[in-house]
Amino acid sequence: MSLLQEFKEFAVKGNVVDMAVGVVIGGAFGKIVASLVNDVIMPPIGLLLGQVDFSQLTLTLKEAAEGTSAVTINYGKFINNVVDFTIVAFCIFLVIKQINRLKRTPPPADPTTKSCPECLMEVPKAAKRCGHCTSTLA
Repeated sequence: MSLLQEFKEFAVKGNVVDMAVGVVIGGAFGKIVASLVNDVIMPPIGLLLGQVDFSQLTLTLKEAAEGTSAVTINYGKFINNVVDFTIVAFCIFLVIKQINRLKRTPPPADPTTKSCPECLMEVPKAAKRCGHCTSTLA
């Protein structure tokens, strides 16, 4: 089998295609959540905290000098990313929870057989005598 044929069989398998679709949808979902966090959730929180724009919050370690930019820790962007991650993780949790709820297996059915105490063979539950050794069953 040629390398091209093997790759074609691999690429069209259900798992690979499903994963590719998941990655594309996940990327788009990530952009939507980032916009939700940056454009909808954080501005009102910043307003409640006194006109704070979280994306602009930084801790300056070294001021800008001639030809070099300032060295900063952008903790405001980090806060936005933490909120972003929390929303994505919660959404994934809800989806997985629903999938698991749908996948629950029903409880096992009552057994239809019992063991003969003499020969240990399986016999129908309603049997009065063992079909293998003919001993009386309780």
